[in-house]
Amino acid sequence: MDRALLADFLRARREALQPEDVGLPRGPRRRTGGLRREEVAALAGMSADYYGRIEQQRGPAPSERILVALARALRLNQSERDHLFVLGGLSAPRRILRDDHISPTMMRIVSSLSDVPAIVLSRFGEALLQTPPAVALLGDYTRYLGLSRYLAHRWFTGDPLIRGLYPVEDHPVRGRVFAAEIRDAYTADPTGKAGEIVAALLETSPEFANIWRLHEVGVTHHHDLKRYLHPELGELELYAEMLLDPEQYQTLLVFTAVPGSPSHGKLKLLATVGVRDR
Repeated sequence: MDRALLADFLRARREALQPEDVGLPRGPRRRTGGLRREEVAALAGMSADYYGRIEQQRGPAPSERILVALARALRLNQSERDHLFVLGGLSAPRRILRDDHISPTMMRIVSSLSDVPAIVLSRFGEALLQTPPAVALLGDYTRYLGLSRYLAHRWFTGDPLIRGLYPVEDHPVRGRVFAAEIRDAYTADPTGKAGEIVAALLETSPEFANIWRLHEVGVTHHHDLKRYLHPELGELELYAEMLLDPEQYQTLLVFTAVPGSPSHGKLKLLATVGVRDR
């Protein structure tokens, strides 16, 4: 526990909040911005004396319950909460994420990309949102149910839509990429959704089992030029530029082509070919 840094952090976050930010009246006698110590203490459900001792670097180390209450009272985001726990000498509690929730910032970005192929994926490879050009290029990834919602599961169970998206000679590397991506999620939480996906694939897919035994990590190739097959436009050579939302562990992929290339011209035609369904 670092008492000095903990006290500095709490003081800085307290002074950054205004009374109206937490539903308190400002009052006519308040001369400085920020919350008072007793206001933070009341919001956190503890005595003002106890909270004051923390900011004054006195008293016992705060418990997990106290740190959770302070994080709530000070309206800390997840990264700030994790930092608070580290300063308090405790491991940060496991984050509970809603995989179907897309942040407002990510939504605004996707809305500005309505004329290019873009897709938001959860950390498990579930499509949460696609632009119309992405549906035309890839197919509607949001229509699946059950474990079929996840890219790795569809790939290793032989879904013809996703298998047909890539040239056959590229299939080995695509399988390694999908396995490595689901391994990242599995390593972070082996008993959660990723564990369910891995268990199902180990039981049903010899291809997945063989790759899984290699224990490969980091096989992403996100920035490499990839080939995609479209039933009407033929082959497109595209880059998948990646934007990561670290709070939700979600990834935005935006598909681009080299300006002036044949693939660049084909991208512009996606809006005219409709939804890919095969």
